[in-house]
Amino acid sequence: MKQIISTIALMVSISSFAQVAIGKTNVIKLSDGITNNPGISLEFYDSADNSRGIILPWVSTVANNPFAYNATTGAGYKGMNGTILNGTIVYDLSDKKIKYRKNGSWEDLTGTLTFPLTVKNSSNQDATITGLNAVDSSLQDNVGELADARVAIGTDGVTDTASGILVLSDKDKAMVLPKVASPHLTIKNPAPGMMAYDTVKKQLAVYNGTVWSFWKP
Repeated sequence: MKQIISTIALMVSISSFAQVAIGKTNVIKLSDGITNNPGISLEFYDSADNSRGIILPWVSTVANNPFAYNATTGAGYKGMNGTILNGTIVYDLSDKKIKYRKNGSWEDLTGTLTFPLTVKNSSNQDATITGLNAVDSSLQDNVGELADARVAIGTDGVTDTASGILVLSDKDKAMVLPKVASPHLTIKNPAPGMMAYDTVKKQLAVYNGTVWSFWKP
């Protein structure tokens, strides 16, 4: 718990900056080697030895819409007021899929899984999966987020009122995902909802608690 609180405090302390780098000193520089790339809002450690991804918020489906998980009320977290903006990305506990909000509806990034399924394990050997692993949601049972559990990064961060745990408010900057070479082999203990950019496949990699899926438009 102390570690989580410390992390939240760190995020709050950096939320007023227009550009944020996590796990590294600065965001990627332009070709001059001095100027921060103006198109980056949030970036993570991305050296060749990186073995970490980011973990998306865990939510559960209520009336076909993912909301912050609450086993007692099934309600969304404080401050959302039922409004989910396009571009929101979540890990849905109800069907163990990673989804993003597009044109007012949820798009599945995990894909359809048909069992038995043959995948590569962390030793790059074939392994047979017969079904989805159970995901322990006890950390979120009966717990709603605090009303101020929100970080906004960008020049409009102070005035941006969009609902979300992490909001990137700039209109001309984007988040750069952690870059990992073959995350299904490199990240030894992935957590459900983990996401990274696979530098080998050149694809988005998402982990649903059982298998990695690789996605590109």
